[in-house]
Amino acid sequence: MNVAIPTHSSAINPEYMWDLLRAYFSEIGLVRQHLDSFNVFLEETLQQICDETKKIIPDIPDFYIIFGKITVDDPQVREADGATKSVTPLEARIRELTYASKIYLEMTPVTIDERTQRPHYNETINTYIGKLPIMLKSSKCPLSKMNTQEELIQIGEDPLDPGGYFIINGTERVLVTQEDLAPNRILIEEASRSSS
Repeated sequence: MNVAIPTHSSAINPEYMWDLLRAYFSEIGLVRQHLDSFNVFLEETLQQICDETKKIIPDIPDFYIIFGKITVDDPQVREADGATKSVTPLEARIRELTYASKIYLEMTPVTIDERTQRPHYNETINTYIGKLPIMLKSSKCPLSKMNTQEELIQIGEDPLDPGGYFIINGTERVLVTQEDLAPNRILIEEASRSSS
């Protein structure tokens, strides 16, 4: 939808505002900020956290562990027989599962040679560190890679569902974001006095 942008503030009228609002929601949608935020968290922030932490120094003399690359798998479920398989959001809802992915972190154990005081880097190990719920239609959700409505319908998903929420124990959950303009401050506005 193309909307002509007025050049003067006096030219803005309510009809134009509704056209602008419709154009925004048809292009961006209601949940784009949720998806973008979660995608940045997956693709950048998780690694930044590991890079800032860098290493763990346990209570073991002459030993520490260096962190490397963090990876997040596609959503999976572990069956009763121990097998691991991909899970769809519909299956997670029906079976009361959490739609989540395993997180792995490369860890390199380092020992310090007592004689030379030089570090010895042992083999890097890709270690399972936990699970992360995956937001529907985020970059790690297979739904985001489906190009047609038929593909979504075939796996039991509504093609008009915008995503932007999680499935926890079979229940859809959403994080409500808010912006606090002045944290820990009270804002008081004086009521305008009308002349009538």
